Amino acid sequence: MSWGNYGWRPYVPVAQRRAKAARELAKLAKKSGATASPVLLEGRAIARTFWGKAWCDNLEAYSDFSNRLPRGRTYVRNGSVVDLQISKGQVTARVSGSDLYRITIKIKPLAPALWKALQTECAGKIDSLIELLQGKLSSAVMQIVTRHDRGLFPSPKEIDLDCSCPDWADLCKHVAASLYGVGARLDENPGLLFLLRGVDPTDLVSQVSAAEAVRQTTAAPGAAPTLSEAEVADVFGIELEPRSSAPLPATELPEPLPPVAAQVNARTDKRRAQKKKPVSRRSIASGQTPVATGARARRAKPKKSLKR
Repeated sequence: MSWGNYGWRPYVPVAQRRAKAARELAKLAKKSGATASPVLLEGRAIARTFWGKAWCDNLEAYSDFSNRLPRGRTYVRNGSVVDLQISKGQVTARVSGSDLYRITIKIKPLAPALWKALQTECAGKIDSLIELLQGKLSSAVMQIVTRHDRGLFPSPKEIDLDCSCPDWADLCKHVAASLYGVGARLDENPGLLFLLRGVDPTDLVSQVSAAEAVRQTTAAPGAAPTLSEAEVADVFGIELEPRSSAPLPATELPEPLPPVAAQVNARTDKRRAQKKKPVSRRSIASGQTPVATGARARRAKPKKSLKR
């Protein structure tokens, strides 16, 4: 079959290529039972989240990849990556071109010494796994995990590329499309990056938060811990039974009088105290009967009879 003067295959429209790829994938699925997982983008943006963008930025930072990446972006945007699977240390893909090509990308696991160094640098700076996977990191942590020489992302020398297409270049447009497809897939599941590098993301989450909190509360000489119940529950991962908000039973005391009644009683008591005069100590000492004085004496004085 002649392909023209220059030996190039005739152009096949994208829709026609995808339809052909879908038929071949259906045959493979029937034979192996595997389900295809295509890379489907909304709009022209390949990645929208922190980890997806960081992966794509890392690819574009390496000059070794710069020549073939533009064609790869075109392929992934037009839906040519009809299947992409990510496992530990490996990416496999099917890309629709003039034919349906098989891509295998092997990535070396993160070196244990480098992973340990990353844990040390990030210690106490990442509070939760959700915070890590959502990319809600401080600028200092972002710089640590995304740097090109000693970060989480693989360098070109750690990536082994293979495609079944006839292109002689290691990084052909089909491989480039697959690498961009990884960035799009990290938008959906950022934990795949850690799986790909063979590390556990929980190792970056602070394991000393509880100990650090206790240490800070007891750092001052003679200071007692001042953790609240909520902080204690968070630090030690336990649930404390909430205290009852019901008031303590009151002791048995006479009920207080209403304000008006209390004032009336006070005035009555005052008048009674004024009427009672103290008894003379001299009369008590001599055994004499106390002599009434004042109004009481006048009442006790017998009436004089009238002389005729």
